[in-house]
Amino acid sequence: MNATQPATHGRPPIHLLAAESDMVASLALRAEHQQPVVAAMLLEEIERAELHDADTLPEGHVGLNSTVAFVDERTHEMRELKLVMPGEANIAEGRISIMTPMGAALYGLAAGHSIAWPDLHGNSRPIRIVRVTPPE
Repeated sequence: MNATQPATHGRPPIHLLAAESDMVASLALRAEHQQPVVAAMLLEEIERAELHDADTLPEGHVGLNSTVAFVDERTHEMRELKLVMPGEANIAEGRISIMTPMGAALYGLAAGHSIAWPDLHGNSRPIRIVRVTPPE
């Protein structure tokens, strides 16, 4: 994260659509017993987010059905994924569920933001957002 980027608890600011965040929060609450870690991550991110309606949401923030290109700063690998609801996820086709650690990490970020987030094994994974393409 660079010095010009405001942060909450060392994380970049996030902006979300209010209606979408309500749906995601509801999903996370229903998944608390099956996926407690990811549910807690998502709920914490939604809690600290700045919520908007469609007219006031700043451009370029990752939301559901956005396509996001990012770099894993540890491996320097560039990836491009579409953030989707769990029933639409298919990693082989480049669609990642919001109910995964990586999906939760990407939600609400914008191009240029960096964040360290735990991977599926609990290891810190620094990622940097390169590009966000809104849903079609």
